[in-house]
Order: sequence, then C-alpha cells, then structure tokens
Amino acid sequence: MQKHAAIFAAALLAGAFTTSAQAQQGAAPFFKDKQLTLAIGSSTGGGLDTYGRLVARHWGKHIPGNPQVVPSNMPGAGGGVVASHVFTRAPKDGTFVGIVFPSVIVDPLLSESLRRNYDPSKFRYVGNAHSEVLVCLLRRDAAPKTPAELIASDVIIGATAPGSTTYDFPAFANGILGGRMKIVTGYKGSREVTLAMERNEVQGICGLGWSTAKVQYPDILKGELFTRVFAQEDIKGHPQLNALKTPLMMELARNDADRRALEMFYSQNSFARPIIAPPEIATDRLAEMRRSFEATMKDPELLAEAEKMNIDVHPLSGEEVEKLVARMFETPPDTVERVKKALGR
Repeated sequence: MQKHAAIFAAALLAGAFTTSAQAQQGAAPFFKDKQLTLAIGSSTGGGLDTYGRLVARHWGKHIPGNPQVVPSNMPGAGGGVVASHVFTRAPKDGTFVGIVFPSVIVDPLLSESLRRNYDPSKFRYVGNAHSEVLVCLLRRDAAPKTPAELIASDVIIGATAPGSTTYDFPAFANGILGGRMKIVTGYKGSREVTLAMERNEVQGICGLGWSTAKVQYPDILKGELFTRVFAQEDIKGHPQLNALKTPLMMELARNDADRRALEMFYSQNSFARPIIAPPEIATDRLAEMRRSFEATMKDPELLAEAEKMNIDVHPLSGEEVEKLVARMFETPPDTVERVKKALGR
C-alpha cells in the first residue's frame, strides 16, 4: 500500500513539474522575438525616466521568450498621454505597457471628466518600481527657513504642468494649508526645473522624488550646494531624511480635516512608479508579467546598478498596487471634495 502511495505521489509531483514547464513553454512562443514597449510618461532625465529605463534594461531576461524591452518616452499631461494610449489604442496583448506618475491614478478620482480618457480603477497593474518620498528643494539664498515660512511666503516654485507631482504637490499645500507659493509652469521635466533653480529663475521645486534629487545632486546632504532639502511631502518620511530631522509638511496640519486630506493625497507616494497594462490583457499573461517583474526587481544586477546610481529600489507587486488603488477610490466624498478644491479641479 505504501509503495502504491509513493508511486502515486511521485506521479502527481511529476505532473506538477510537467504542468509548470508547459506553462513556461506556452508563454515563451508568444514573447519570443517580440518587442515589449515600456512607455514612459515623462521626458528624459527625470525620476520616472530613470526608473523606467532601469526596469527596461533588466526585465526582458526574466520574461519567458526574452523579448526586447524598449523604453519609449511619451511626455504630456503629467503622464496622461501614456495612460490614455494604454487604455484605448495600445495593443492589449502585453506588448505595450506604461510607467506613469501616481497623479495619473489620483487625478481621475478628483475629476470625472478625466475618466472619459481612462479609468485607473480598470487598469491592470504589473507592479510598482519604487515607493517614493517626495521633497521640496529650496535655494539656500531663499528667505524661508521653515515649512511654515515657506507656506506663508511668495517664493517662486518651478513646475512642469498640472497633473505632475511638481505642480500638484505645491498647489495642494497652498490649497489645504492656506499657502501663497507662486507656481511657475511650462518646464519640460523635473531636470529642467532644477536647472532653472541653478540659474535662479525659480527658487525651489516641490513634488520631487528623493531618489531623483539624490541622482541629480549626489552631494546634496553635504551642505555645499546651492540647494537644500527643505521639507518632506509624505506621511512618514524617508529614514535618511528623518535622521537629519528634515520636517514633514504633515506637521502643518491645523485640524483633523487637514490631516485626512494630507494623508489621502500623500498616500499616492506608495505607488510612485506604477506600471500599467490594458484592462483587456489576458489573466495568465498578466500573471506572467507580474512574476517576471517581481524577479526583475530582485535581480542582483539591477540592484547593483541602482546602488551605483545612488537610487533606492522599494517595489510593490501588482496585486499590492491594485489594493492600494481600490482603497484610494473608496475615500469618503467629503475628503475627496476638499482635495479637489485645494487643487482647483
């Protein structure tokens, strides 16, 4: 009897291995000799572009069939151009996905009209390349010395366009906390804004990822540059900046209503670099892309490259991102309305 049971168990195990191998082989013919486009919702040189290209360099070797993963910049509307393309016109078979700003997910919650172009609650999420802490950088010769002074001043903050973090985060702080910061838009990307800071065209930038700031200014914490990390736009902050007692904008909340609005808006930092796929993508192909993405973000070569570039890698799985997005879309209407008003939606 025991002998028959052992034979039966071995047969089951062999069958499981055969099924797994067949699944891998089944995925390989589709992706083999194909190109997977990773559309990046920004110009070159910024934080989103940095992470998009880092993922693209390593992802293909983890996908059965080893397709060529090609990064393609599609700036516009704070990443909305990519989101709309993925949702409506891009191939639905997994050969075209996008990496976008979190505002692409948040803004349609705040504006019904944006859902005519795409619905974030219907995207399938491959994963998130990085959970980010956003910061304000300010020139050292700018007058404000504390976040409270920044909010109360007419300091000139550079930004790209409404819908980007560089615009929405300072605009949100103005609206919720009664600030007076002057936001100047029209810059192509975050790198163009920081260059404008260097030329003293603007005095600061907010809504900039800490990982991006470290790439652009590796010596920023040494206190020798023209700029400084002024505040963290996050719920908890980054351990490295917390150790330096860099203040949180959250600390300026005047009441519970302020705090709820700040927490809702800043929660998008958890999925700062989401990779979106069309709603129609096949479930088995999405699962394979999710598995390969998770393997990519653990790849020793990717992690070594990220360390050399001085950027952090804190990924989330596609399943985790979908849960976070669903939770955000369940925010109480009164808090949503307050955030909408703050942003002038």
